[in-house]
Amino acid sequence: MQARVFWTTVTADRSDLLGRFLTLLDERGVRWCVVGGVAVNAYVEPVVTLDLDLTLAADQAEAIESLLLRMFHAERFAHSLNISDDESDLRIQVQTDPRYPPFVARATPREVLGRTMPVAAVEDLLQGKVWAFQDATRRASKRQKDLADIARLIERFPHLRASVPADVLARLV
Repeated sequence: MQARVFWTTVTADRSDLLGRFLTLLDERGVRWCVVGGVAVNAYVEPVVTLDLDLTLAADQAEAIESLLLRMFHAERFAHSLNISDDESDLRIQVQTDPRYPPFVARATPREVLGRTMPVAAVEDLLQGKVWAFQDATRRASKRQKDLADIARLIERFPHLRASVPADVLARLV
């Protein structure tokens, strides 16, 4: 099964939420990149997730966020704007944490979910996963997944181990 068909099946994306969302970004010339677990999948053996985390270029974020609120079912959280649709299990999470937009400038095109998308540089992705793991307000299950993603990245890119704080490394099996 091809990646795009697999992803659409897993997310039960009957409304083509992903396609509509990406078309909007493209039509508006928005600079963005994938971060989070799906981005990790672009560098290492993939695992299934229903979340697509991304960040927008800082100078475009405010304008596109207001448009997303008008065009999609959107819910604001402390550090994200979550886009969803009743006809899809996909959850698009636009990161609003100000630490993420600089990732856009260093992103490169990679194959993700059967599509070519800008993906954060592996170093930036690892940093984002460390931030997420260290966020004590996140659910324990999400933090465990972040830790697993850190492990997956440093297994594939051993030179990145030096970038991981000692307290995080100590939690790895």
